[in-house]
Amino acid sequence: MLGDVLLINEKHKSAALSIYSHLQEKLRTKKKGYRFIVAISGESGAGKSELSHSLALLLKKQGQRVKILHTDNYYKVPPNLRNEWRKQKGISRVGVKEYDWALLKRNIKEFKEGREALMPCIDVVSKQIDKLITNFGDIDILVVDGLYAIKIKEVDLRVYIDLTYLETKVNQGSRGKEDIDDFRFQVLEMEHQHMLALKPYADLVIDKDYVVNEAKVDAS
Repeated sequence: MLGDVLLINEKHKSAALSIYSHLQEKLRTKKKGYRFIVAISGESGAGKSELSHSLALLLKKQGQRVKILHTDNYYKVPPNLRNEWRKQKGISRVGVKEYDWALLKRNIKEFKEGREALMPCIDVVSKQIDKLITNFGDIDILVVDGLYAIKIKEVDLRVYIDLTYLETKVNQGSRGKEDIDDFRFQVLEMEHQHMLALKPYADLVIDKDYVVNEAKVDAS
């Protein structure tokens, strides 16, 4: 997202280092030239963008070619119109169906094939959706972040930040991306319910202390 505010600290860097280790372990099982995707999901203010950026910088430092894809860019309704749209359509419309999954899947396919892609890019200041042309030909690893990023079928490593919107109020206010009012909290609660349904998809879970743990496998 163009103009996004990142609040990176040591916890993000430490978690990124742990994720990097798991990523490299999985990558060693792939054939040379395999285009790897890691997805990072979490609720508003949980640190998805900060963690993604920290991981990408670490990968770059180790000589791997990496790009970040923010799924917040793929909402069907632009941010300058989304709040009013949600109020008109009803709070029940908030959730995974708000994404343009067809476009997102197309861009993922273009990454996998190493092709040029036309991608949406939200300008945080104007709240408009711009268009970005990128060439995936030189990219080895795609870091995808967003609420529902781990839902993407092609993802190789799924990371879930286990922090709720009630625990991230300070971060939400600091970034200033959304007006914090009663309706916003209704939206956050709906997103929270959708996130709970996605948690079982995770390979790694980041706890409230920002410690990275392997997801527990349900023996049943």
